[in-house]
Amino acid sequence: MRLVLQEFLSLDGVSQGPGSPDEDTSDGFTRGGWFVPHLDEAFDRLTTVWLGEADAFLFGRRTYESFARDWPRMTDHPNARVLNGSPKYVASRTLTEAEAGWDPTTVLSGDITAQVAELKRQPGRELQIHGSARLGQSLLAAGLVDEVRLAVAPVVVGSGRRLFPDGGTPVGLRLLSSETTPSGIAVYAFESTGLPAYGTYGGAA
Repeated sequence: MRLVLQEFLSLDGVSQGPGSPDEDTSDGFTRGGWFVPHLDEAFDRLTTVWLGEADAFLFGRRTYESFARDWPRMTDHPNARVLNGSPKYVASRTLTEAEAGWDPTTVLSGDITAQVAELKRQPGRELQIHGSARLGQSLLAAGLVDEVRLAVAPVVVGSGRRLFPDGGTPVGLRLLSSETTPSGIAVYAFESTGLPAYGTYGGAA
């Protein structure tokens, strides 16, 4: 399977708490819910297409607990069948068992990188990471992410955790596609190409 990282970002790169004010208040974050005002039908259709490519999902603990709480109750949502019925994996140092009622779920512990590499060797289309920015950062650094999909909302949050923090591992990316929804969400798909290329600008002054 191909490992695909999907993230909601602000223009200043914040990935924390896009969905609601109380989604993720860690480290005193009080500006959650910044992505929601920009949702539109075009973006909903796009996310449905993305989910249709998934054969399994991979989460960090915080995102997994949020999804496991909400999605089993959202049976009338068009994406519920895929999320609720597909295999799910959660990377965690603290969970010992999956949330009851959101099966099938497997808890990964120990050497997460090796276990994800093994999952990628399984047959299938996409193993998708939704949110779970810290997990995504570590797997990008390990060279395991094949594709990065970013949905960038037209807002500057001003604080919060960023998907690409200072001091992170450099990663080269090649643009696969881009589009903008009527509400202004810029959507990019990138292929991971390993380390970035560097050069010197030789144009006229």
